[in-house]
Amino acid sequence: MKRFFSLAGLLVLLAALSACTQETQNKLSRGIQNWTGVDGVLEVYAGNAVAKRFLKIEKLSTAEATGKSADARSYRYGYGVLDANLNGLPDPDEKKVYFEVSEFATYVFYENPNPSK
Repeated sequence: MKRFFSLAGLLVLLAALSACTQETQNKLSRGIQNWTGVDGVLEVYAGNAVAKRFLKIEKLSTAEATGKSADARSYRYGYGVLDANLNGLPDPDEKKVYFEVSEFATYVFYENPNPSK
């Protein structure tokens, strides 16, 4: 009987998730990702060269409009360590900062394959 309720609960959860919109599913995914933690890197390019690099990013979020309109804004934002010397390491003199990236910017966001301590 206990197994039946576990299976029924799982089916209800799957049905509820499939009924969610894509944005709701993305928010749930980001919540789980934020809970487990990530070590993201954001590189912003000027032409074919890295102009700015941010390290130890937990998430990159899309801004949402305030008020009655729930439209997404045209930029992404987050917090990360500004890699001022572009060496790929969070040095002691480099601080965590807030940043915004325009939808028109060329950038790459990825999980750090060689996380530092």
